[in-house]
Amino acid sequence: MLRLRGTSRLSSRQLKNAIGSQEFQVTTYARPDDLLITRGKGSILYDDLHNKKFVDFTAGIAVTSLGHSNESVSKILCDQSKKLVHSSNLYYNAECLELSKKIVEKTKALGGQHDCSKVFLCSTGTEANEAALKFAKKHGSLLGPKKHGIVAFENSFHGRTMGALSVTSNPKYRTPFGDLVPGTSFLNIQDELSVLSNFIKSKKDEIAGLIVEPVQGEGGVFPIPAEKLIGLKQICTENDVVVIHDEIQCGMGRTGKLWAHAYLPKEAHPDIFSAAKALGNGFPIAATMVNEKINNALQVGDHGTTYGGNPLGAAVGCYVMDTIGDEKFLQDVVRKGSAVQESLKKLWDLYPQHITNLRGQGLMIGLEFAEAPKELIKKCRDSGLLIITAGKSTVRFVPPLTITDEEIQEGLSIFEKAVKEVYG
Repeated sequence: MLRLRGTSRLSSRQLKNAIGSQEFQVTTYARPDDLLITRGKGSILYDDLHNKKFVDFTAGIAVTSLGHSNESVSKILCDQSKKLVHSSNLYYNAECLELSKKIVEKTKALGGQHDCSKVFLCSTGTEANEAALKFAKKHGSLLGPKKHGIVAFENSFHGRTMGALSVTSNPKYRTPFGDLVPGTSFLNIQDELSVLSNFIKSKKDEIAGLIVEPVQGEGGVFPIPAEKLIGLKQICTENDVVVIHDEIQCGMGRTGKLWAHAYLPKEAHPDIFSAAKALGNGFPIAATMVNEKINNALQVGDHGTTYGGNPLGAAVGCYVMDTIGDEKFLQDVVRKGSAVQESLKKLWDLYPQHITNLRGQGLMIGLEFAEAPKELIKKCRDSGLLIITAGKSTVRFVPPLTITDEEIQEGLSIFEKAVKEVYG
């Protein structure tokens, strides 16, 4: 097995102790019993307990976009931890201020929210969406006493906390927890704009905000057509409804633009958008961006967070923004994504009875199967490829954005062979 220079390995005793500690984990995840990730480098992960190497097409669910054990990130974490890890939001810190400025400036420079003005830094994507929802509700409350409802969409996923879960449509996630935050209405994104418009107009005095993923991730990798997002923004503007774009998975270069909404004309840009996942390349950091209209509705004490904007996370975020927020880097993401889609299209042509659709942007790609591809996922894992699903029957391709052409071909070769063995 390939050994990585400078990458430490756990001892046999440590590995056995780790795998023997499964009983102490809360029962909230379904994990394979024959896999223990111990280290990684770039787009490769290792299980030293079972002596296995994997091409990683998951990137920690679109998180480690600059690769595992990124040397620059490791150095930043080391250097910053010696200087300052945490100081609280009672005071400014230089790294927090620098990151906020970078986000706003790079967003505007690279075609994102044209009126991006302020940044709220926090720790997780769910927390970023919680902030977005609160900000929208606060803005709505200034326009009317009942204007605090939220419009969300079927097939969406926005998080697991009570607020974010309230705008996540899947009943599997919602039903076991009883009453959630009231005032949420779920619409079908496939409906005609006239239908969506009639609903929003009829309840304009009760709706504060609308939240949508420009590319629905967990729901199955469904890019929302530009004309639909353009129409929704127009409808919402006419009815004083704040538009929130959840860019937690589809943002940070994943689609080939810094933000997925950068593909839209500026009149369709959101009032608020959220980011997380890749912003820290694995270190927990997230952000909620707003324009002046939203910021003017906020007052001191309206929201807060203990760890948000800590110097350690912000220092990493600055590096990630500089790296991903580069036009040549983003162009390379588009090139790699096109190559992946081209290969998958050929596979679709070979197995039309089993593969039913191919969709996505950049390196956020979904290959839909006629049935849930559980056996295929296991076959890929057994053969040295880590890949995940989305929705009911879609295989999701979200590798590190830094993945090499050779690693792409290696992973695709494993995938094609697995498809042939399972469906051929």
